[in-house]
Amino acid sequence: MTNAQERYTRYLETLTPKTLSLLSEYVTADVRFKDPFNDVRGVDEMARVFNEMFCKLGNVSFRAVHINSNDNICIIVWNFEATLRQKSWKFDGTSVITFNSDGRVNEHIDHWDAASNFYEHLPVIGWLLRSLRRYIANGS
Repeated sequence: MTNAQERYTRYLETLTPKTLSLLSEYVTADVRFKDPFNDVRGVDEMARVFNEMFCKLGNVSFRAVHINSNDNICIIVWNFEATLRQKSWKFDGTSVITFNSDGRVNEHIDHWDAASNFYEHLPVIGWLLRSLRRYIANGS
């Protein structure tokens, strides 16, 4: 893993609303950020997504559990924890991050299961998705 990859991982693990202003030191001006809910371009848009996360969630914690890299691509397997509607919310995911030649991120794509890790926790749609999952799993 390169120094840039280590720096960015550490930044994500310690990200707070106050350190969000430093994002441009780690990502390019035209960075692409994608997760199950967003697909945005630009450091300001990425900062907006993270800021919304901090506004909607409490006690946000991101922890890298495994990192693998090859040249300019870094893959981080991580745990995410937060409080959503006064309930604990935990899930695992993976980020595929591409760095440019100056060591800044030009693409950050998060992969995690939004159906079981988010939608299934909602009152009506959650019941429907859980039922559908059981139906498919049972082969009925």
